[in-house]
Amino acid sequence: MHETIDLISHAAMRELRAFSRRTAQPTKLELMDLAPMEHVEEIEITEEHITVTYNKKTTHRYNANEVTHREWSYKYNDDPEFVLAIKAVIELARKHHRDLPDNLACPPGCAECCSGYEPFVTRADVQRIADRFGIAYQEALDEYVVKRDSADGYVVGYLKKVTDEITSQCVFLKGSSSGRYYCGIYDSRPHDCGAFTPIGCEDVDTSLRHDRRFEPGPPFRPKARPVAKRKVRR
Repeated sequence: MHETIDLISHAAMRELRAFSRRTAQPTKLELMDLAPMEHVEEIEITEEHITVTYNKKTTHRYNANEVTHREWSYKYNDDPEFVLAIKAVIELARKHHRDLPDNLACPPGCAECCSGYEPFVTRADVQRIADRFGIAYQEALDEYVVKRDSADGYVVGYLKKVTDEITSQCVFLKGSSSGRYYCGIYDSRPHDCGAFTPIGCEDVDTSLRHDRRFEPGPPFRPKARPVAKRKVRR
């Protein structure tokens, strides 16, 4: 029977022997990492070095995860071939420097984020909603917020949805369908909602046009509270 020849090890050994002859420095095959560079996670380039992070492996434990990866670092500025390659990358970056993202602005009436997300609500947000409806802070908190404690006490929860499903619509969302949706408390919406940007958003309804006039309907109105009947004394 013929033994299987490890071509990778043989090639590495030839390289090491050539390096030893050239530099007079001793080398050992067992100190060479022969794992192929696969599953590249990150490439970092500085003025002198390029570092490639690859072969990331995660081992899941009951209480913690063990994450390992390999890093290859190379001083490229002494290598003309590498300098040209990185120069080409930089030139490509300059070429695309002014490219704009696909979702620079929300298309009118989209409101996809008002279904898939749960915006955090702060004390100031609750007070603003309470002032809008002329109700007490606690009433606004109980009626429109799913309460959740936060470490700093600043965030008090997140906005309720129409149902308990995570994809359900926000209680303040008005309109009948995509392209007709609008926020019923837009001027008083939570800070989390106002800070949202469509740049990089993968949920935007791309079928909607940006160049149309959009007129929102009537604002959100709280449900009428039943009036308690007075007992008539006889």
